[in-house]
Amino acid sequence: MQVATGISILNGIAIGKIRIFKAPEYKISEELVDDPIPELNRFEKARLKVQEQQHVLYEKAVASAGEDSAAIFEFHADMLDDDDLLDAVKSIIVDQKHTAEYAARQGFGNMAQMFKEMDDPYFQARSADVIDVGNAVVECLLGIDTTSLQGTEPSILVAEDLAPSQTVKLDKSLLLGIITREGSSNSHTAILARSMNLPALIQCKGIEDNWDGKLAILDGYNSCVYVEPTPDLLASLTAKQQEDRRAEALLQELKGKKNTTIDGKTIKVYANIGGPSDVGAVQANDAEGVGLFRSEFVYLNSREDPTEEEQFQAYKRVLETLAPKQVIIRTCDIGADKTIDYMHLDKEANPALGFRAVRICLSRKDFFKRQLRALLRASAYGNLGIMFPMIISLREVRECKEILAECRRELANEGVKVSDSIQVGIMVETPAAALCADELAQEVDFFSLGTNDLTQYTLAIDRQNARLEPFLDTHHPAVLREIQMTIEAGHRHGCWVGICGELGADPTLTETFLRMGVDELSVNAKSVLPLRKKIRSIDLSKPASADTQSTAPKA
Repeated sequence: MQVATGISILNGIAIGKIRIFKAPEYKISEELVDDPIPELNRFEKARLKVQEQQHVLYEKAVASAGEDSAAIFEFHADMLDDDDLLDAVKSIIVDQKHTAEYAARQGFGNMAQMFKEMDDPYFQARSADVIDVGNAVVECLLGIDTTSLQGTEPSILVAEDLAPSQTVKLDKSLLLGIITREGSSNSHTAILARSMNLPALIQCKGIEDNWDGKLAILDGYNSCVYVEPTPDLLASLTAKQQEDRRAEALLQELKGKKNTTIDGKTIKVYANIGGPSDVGAVQANDAEGVGLFRSEFVYLNSREDPTEEEQFQAYKRVLETLAPKQVIIRTCDIGADKTIDYMHLDKEANPALGFRAVRICLSRKDFFKRQLRALLRASAYGNLGIMFPMIISLREVRECKEILAECRRELANEGVKVSDSIQVGIMVETPAAALCADELAQEVDFFSLGTNDLTQYTLAIDRQNARLEPFLDTHHPAVLREIQMTIEAGHRHGCWVGICGELGADPTLTETFLRMGVDELSVNAKSVLPLRKKIRSIDLSKPASADTQSTAPKA
């Protein structure tokens, strides 16, 4: 038996043969051409075909993993309209007299290298996306079919890393698990694996090429893969896999039941979504509402600034479908790792600390009002909550509320019906907001703790930088103390408090959060029922468990 270890993305057991994916090898001629016009035509034809493929992949990713995971394919499609990139490729064809495939490889490769050499980790990560699209264009020009990575039988897929387009092409019926030698916990592969509920390992360095076709066990609980396991180990982990499947079936019996602890404390468990296509997952997993509708995906999935009417229709569809459940929609949180070409945002040395979210909205009032008017119009069709992101001051909250009131007056004058029971809240995702929570709570109906950014800003660690993962402690006492401070401050002023970041779905912190007094947890839809099970197993009348005591912030 051989063993390789990595970083687990999802607890679970996968048993099957290893299938090692190797990128197709192809040779590109460096011979020059006499007439560049046919090559320009070939490149343009391939560009349009690949662009259409990206739209198809987007639709497929939306269906299998939701709009959050699918947004990268819209970015890929837009990249194929980038004038600088296209001019660079065409220049190699026209001026240097090279073939279309040579020019595509060089042009996309040069841009990828430019991104890779940037200081900003976000733009460094985008280099892989440029390579992914460039490879698709080259393969199209060469007539190479890469639609199947898996063969014909169910297997555990192993690769150096998987590009988003490769991951979404996978036949889920043949996919038992995923292992990559590279990658990070925030990579597209990791996000898609979690959304598909697949056991997965990243940064698994010990994989050998001669393991292809051998029986293996991917053990997400212990972050390793066993190749040619002993009969005893195979029997033991097969039993564990069957136990997991029985537990999954039992979770379905929790539908319709309350999120109530043994001693009678009930909290709300909501779901996070990226758009209307995620509503089915909210209903299928019996979430009580939506605690975070990431409205920026309405913008990311549009090729131009969405109109008020387009936004209204998207919000109305979700509110109407889920009524009377509450749907909390976060106003546009563009910036940092989410950029849109048509917004013409300047490149920044440190975008996570830059012009993003509410800072853009308050600087572009017409842009902000268009969204607020759409939200107010949609409020007549359901139970709406509006949430402002990246708040750091009382002034920002008051200014947002003033613009919201202005939009409400405009719509009233136009005779448009608007709900009079909209809750207004803010994201608490900066240390400044946590420290000023007493003052902020007097201005809003609720707080929602965005623990991903709160952790990033508190620890001064870029959460997308894979090199910093050894230093990232998501249970850091400072972060937990900020959460407790926020909950206590909110309750002092009649403001309910929820958590919508990754920590909300962390079962090792559920009891800690309940003892802090959290009112709501909003998580990935597939985490709703496991979280309900955890809540119903907790007895707050008894002393805290040892695990809870170890994570609770010290006074």
